[in-house]
Amino acid sequence: MDIRKFVVGSFDDEAVLFPAVKKVRKAGYKIHDVYTPFPVHGLDGALGLRDTSLHTAGFVYGLTGLTTALSFISWILTRDWIQNYGGKPHFSLPAWIPIMFELTVLFSAVGMVLTFCYLCQLAPFVKKHVFHPRATDDLFVMVIECTSKTNVKETEDFLAAAGAKEVNVQIAEAGWWLGRYDQDRHLFDNKSETVTA
Repeated sequence: MDIRKFVVGSFDDEAVLFPAVKKVRKAGYKIHDVYTPFPVHGLDGALGLRDTSLHTAGFVYGLTGLTTALSFISWILTRDWIQNYGGKPHFSLPAWIPIMFELTVLFSAVGMVLTFCYLCQLAPFVKKHVFHPRATDDLFVMVIECTSKTNVKETEDFLAAAGAKEVNVQIAEAGWWLGRYDQDRHLFDNKSETVTA
């Protein structure tokens, strides 16, 4: 288990969070993540994150569904179970278009959902540390990972000066782990001192 120290700053407005992210990155701090109650346009660019490849995965899944439908239908109706439907040819591509379309959409949708859940580590049995309980309600939470060169007090003061309403230090599991919240004992001590700006 990878236990690390984090400095956590809470902001009450996205207009304050956005310039604070730029200031923190410019100062050279390592931002672990930013948690927001709703999508903030342009935040991924401010954090220096690359564009998602989910649309490319959706195209590949859709192409897989289209290939599956075309190959399966053509094999059934021209090789395995040949039937005469009102004198139509056995390889009747226009009649297969609705089924090919539906399988293309099905493969693409299910594939993208599963890929998204895998990349974001979302599942009923996967747990991650919650840095602030109001991060999904009305607060914007910036988490800075402390390295061996990080001065924690300076980082706390820097976040408070950048507009954070609440700053604290937490020791937490950096990644994700398997288990359930309602059955786990506390795996680490998360007592922290809070600085209110």
